[in-house]
Amino acid sequence: MNAVGLNEVLRHPGVWRRASTSAPTLRTLASGCAELDALLPGGGWPVGALSEILLSQDGLGELSLLMPALAELTRRRRRVVFVAPPYVPYAPALQEHGVDLSQVTQIEASGGDSYWGTEQCLRSGGCGAVLCWLPKSDYAQLRRLQLAAETGGSLGFVFRPAAAAQAASPSGLRLLVDSDGATTRIEVLKCRGGFDTRRDTRLRWSR
Repeated sequence: MNAVGLNEVLRHPGVWRRASTSAPTLRTLASGCAELDALLPGGGWPVGALSEILLSQDGLGELSLLMPALAELTRRRRRVVFVAPPYVPYAPALQEHGVDLSQVTQIEASGGDSYWGTEQCLRSGGCGAVLCWLPKSDYAQLRRLQLAAETGGSLGFVFRPAAAAQAASPSGLRLLVDSDGATTRIEVLKCRGGFDTRRDTRLRWSR
């Protein structure tokens, strides 16, 4: 790489240099869960990044975890897109959480179309948040979605099985959500900007 090309890279706001007085500023949107926000750099969901929600099983209230942020986005007249959800989002429940249904779009797709549709929505710049369910995806696919979220400045949420926690991921944030039948727990596995390893990265969550 020549000197001109290197200078262009170093001027990018996401690149931190040792001589810098501070790390790059993270754009975030509050999750609405104070305990979770306290764990995350910037105090919320990373904007322009992919967040993985890894589930030990369906029905743990995973959508409820996102509702405060989705409601805030629709109040700002930002589009929220559901790509190939396994269950039809229940409109009255969305409204009860303050989500403006006029700003919600659902896309029916399957297989490779789900992945393609998610990437296009993230990259478009016209969506505040894109939610997708990808039970099978590899590192290269997730990397493309991460880059698409960066390009479009969107919040990307990917729901995957908990077993995927064992695989490497380029996502900006990874959360593991599980339950013992009585208590739902959230564990921060990875987050952009890092976190204080002296703190417990697990928390109990009440929907």
